Amino acid sequence: MAKKSSDLDCKGSSNNLWLVKVPKYMSNKWMTVEDGEVGTLKINRRPGAPKPEVIFSLKEELAQKDDGKGSSEAPREHKFVLSGTAGQPMGVFSQTSAADEAGSSSNGALSLEGKVAHRVDCRPVGGENYMKLKKLQVLDAMTPMRTTMQLHRAVTNNYKPVSNHANNLEVERRKKEDGKRSRADPEKVQEMLFSAFEKHQYYNIKDLVEITKQPIQYLKEVLKEIATYNLKAPHKNTWELKPEYRHYKGGETPMEQS
Repeated sequence: MAKKSSDLDCKGSSNNLWLVKVPKYMSNKWMTVEDGEVGTLKINRRPGAPKPEVIFSLKEELAQKDDGKGSSEAPREHKFVLSGTAGQPMGVFSQTSAADEAGSSSNGALSLEGKVAHRVDCRPVGGENYMKLKKLQVLDAMTPMRTTMQLHRAVTNNYKPVSNHANNLEVERRKKEDGKRSRADPEKVQEMLFSAFEKHQYYNIKDLVEITKQPIQYLKEVLKEIATYNLKAPHKNTWELKPEYRHYKGGETPMEQS
């Protein structure tokens, strides 16, 4: 990466410059000109007057050119009103762009073009073109940024609002099925549980619900009579038969359910 230069070229420090504030429509028209003349400046020095009379005439072709910003025809004659800087020192600087070895642009030399001697307001001279321009600006300002329109058919998309989501519907369906399950005789439920615990020593409640097809609250009431609920690792949150009901064949322990 090329090293940025920190040197300042002060050759133009003796130049006196004007800081001109121009109307927006003129700025838009100037931006359409890449290179060339934009108008003429006339300076009339009147005897005894403290400041000269300055008139700027916009180039006719440029005044009638459409700038793409809504200003098709602009007034040509403008008056420059000069004022001092009120003791505020100001300068105009320029910086060139340079390309480094990699081909990317970087900041080039920094130069002082001059010091600001006068502040200038560019004011259009009242005329037919100026009044037309102001009328267009007023109408444009009155135009609402948002408008309402009547739709003849409903707007549809892929994100339609729904009264209930699929996940909620599935949970409600399971609750209804669980409520519809008929309670079997407690002895019948115990037989199914004993048969299950002969295969595995530990079960979670969801697996036992699937095996017995019983409501979960009713199943827990039956389990409390014949089984214990583990609250500690390594078999936390599982059910296991009480010691007095563990009658395994040949003294073998059933496999642990993973």
